[in-house]
Amino acid sequence: MHVSMNSSYSNNVSLHSYLNRSSFPSFSLSSQFQKRILGRSLARTWDRVKVLGDNKDYGHAGCVNALHWARGGELLLSAGDDTTVQIWRLDSTNTSEDYPFVCRTVIHTGHNANIFNTAMLPYSDRIVTVAGDSQVRVFDVGQHGASAVGQDARQEYRTVHSRPHTLRCHGDRVKRIATEESPNQFLTVSEDGTVRQHDLRTPHVCQSHCPAPLLQVHHELSTLAVSSYYCVVAGDSPYGYLFDRRFTGRVLQHEWGAEGVVTCVRRFGRGNQRKGRRAYPREYVTGARMSADNGHEVLLSYSSDSVYLFSTLYDPESSSPSSSSSIVPPNPKHRRLSLESHSTSSSVSSSLLTEGTAMDIADLSADVEWEKEDEENVETPTEEEPRRFYPWVDVVKPLQRFDGARNIDTVKDVNFLGPRDEYVASGSDDGNFFVWHKSTGKLHGIYEGDSAVVNVIEGHPHLPLVAVSGIDHTVKLFAPVNCESAFSRISNAESIIEVNRERSVIRTRIRTIRRYDLVSLLASVSGESNPEDATSDCVNQ
Repeated sequence: MHVSMNSSYSNNVSLHSYLNRSSFPSFSLSSQFQKRILGRSLARTWDRVKVLGDNKDYGHAGCVNALHWARGGELLLSAGDDTTVQIWRLDSTNTSEDYPFVCRTVIHTGHNANIFNTAMLPYSDRIVTVAGDSQVRVFDVGQHGASAVGQDARQEYRTVHSRPHTLRCHGDRVKRIATEESPNQFLTVSEDGTVRQHDLRTPHVCQSHCPAPLLQVHHELSTLAVSSYYCVVAGDSPYGYLFDRRFTGRVLQHEWGAEGVVTCVRRFGRGNQRKGRRAYPREYVTGARMSADNGHEVLLSYSSDSVYLFSTLYDPESSSPSSSSSIVPPNPKHRRLSLESHSTSSSVSSSLLTEGTAMDIADLSADVEWEKEDEENVETPTEEEPRRFYPWVDVVKPLQRFDGARNIDTVKDVNFLGPRDEYVASGSDDGNFFVWHKSTGKLHGIYEGDSAVVNVIEGHPHLPLVAVSGIDHTVKLFAPVNCESAFSRISNAESIIEVNRERSVIRTRIRTIRRYDLVSLLASVSGESNPEDATSDCVNQ
C-alpha cells in the first residue's frame, strides 16, 4: 500500500515517501543517514500541507496554546483555551491524502482556565496538562484511547472516564511541563516562582503535605527547559537561570540565600541592561529551550526583543568555551537597536543569500543604527541588582542573536528544529513564524502560520514536518516542497521585518509611557521617590 512520489516530489515531501504503511515511523536506514536525509529535506522551502481542525467535526473551540509530538511522532497532542486535549494520529487506512491526520480522541480535562501545556509521559498512556487554574492534571486514557483510529465517531473522555490525578501543589498559574525518561516523573513550572518534581508513585495530600519544590525564585516564572541534570527557568527577569539538580541536600538557605533543593550555577543574560535602573518595558523571557542534540545550547526568547543563543559550556563573561564543543563561534560585537534614531520613513536594505532563501538580518540596517554596547553601561552582578536576580551568580553572554520576529502581544515559545537542531524557530505577532540558521543567524524562511499570532512551533522528531499553532482554533502542518510555496513570505522579508520593528518600537514606547505615568502617579500619592522600581504585568496567553 505504499504510495510513491512522482518526479516533482509530489509537490511536497509526503509522509508516504517515508512510511511503508507498516509501522509509524519505520526506518531501515542508519540513524546518521536518516538525519542527513531529514536535514536536506528541511533545507528546502516549506509550505502548508495540512490544517487540523478546520471542519465542524474536529478541532478546538479556542486558541491552541500547546502542541506535543508523542510516541516518537506517532501522535500529536493539541490543547488550548477550550480546556480540551485532542489527540491526532496518522490514519493508515486513508491513502488518498499525503498527511491523513485525524482526531478520534478528545479529553475534556475539567480545567477551569486555559490549558498552557500538555505532554504524554514516556512509556505510558498518561497525558499531563497544566493550566491557568493552578492545577496539574494527569489522565490515563489507556492504549485504546490513545490509538483510536478508523472509527467513525470520536471517543470523548471526561474526568470520570480517564481517572485523573489532580495536583494542586502550585499557588499560581502553571505554564510548562518537562517530561523525563519515566512514566511516573515529570517537572512543572508556575508563575508562583517554583519548579516542582512530581512522582506519581508517591501520592500525597496537596496543599498540606506537598513535597518541597525542586527550586524556588522570588519572581514569576513562565518557562522551563530540561537536559539531563540541568534545567533552565526564566520569566519576569532579565536572565535565564541554570540549575544543576546534582547539587541537592545542602543547606542552601545559609550558603546561597536561595530556596528549594537545587543550586543556581549560571545565569544567561543579554549584557545590555543598564546599571541601577529597571528597563522598560519590563524585561521578560517568554520561552526557553535546551538542545536535545548536544544538551548544552540554550535558547531564550525575550518579550519586546529577539531570540538569543547561549551555551552552558562557555565561561561567564568570556568568549571562549570551557571545553571543546560544536557551538558556533560567538559574535564579538554585542549590538543593539537604537530606537531613538528611528525614522518612520526609513527604508531598509538587505542581501539575499544562499540561493535566495537566507537573509542576513544584520544587513537590514541601511538607516537603522546598530552600535557596540558601551561596556561601562553593561549591567554586571553588583550590590545594586535585586537579590531575586541572583547577583552573586556569574552571567554567560549570548553567542548568537536572531532578529526579525515580533514578540510583544503574547507569550511565545521558541524551539530548535532539524535532526541536529540546526535551525531556530519562533512565532511572531504578525501571524508568521521565522526560521533561522542557528550557526549564522541568517533567515532561512518566513511562513504564514496563523491569521493573527503564532505562539507554538513543534518539529516532528523523525520526519520533515512542523506543527504550528496560535490564536486560530486550528493547527497547521508545514513540510518541505519542491515547488513554489503558497505560504512562504520570504520574498517580503524586508517589509515584514521593517513593519515588525516599527510596531515593536511604537508598542514599546506606548507601554513605557503609560506604565511610567501610572507608576509615577502612584508613587506621588504614596510618597515614594523612585517610581522606576515598580513593575506591572506582562501580556500573557
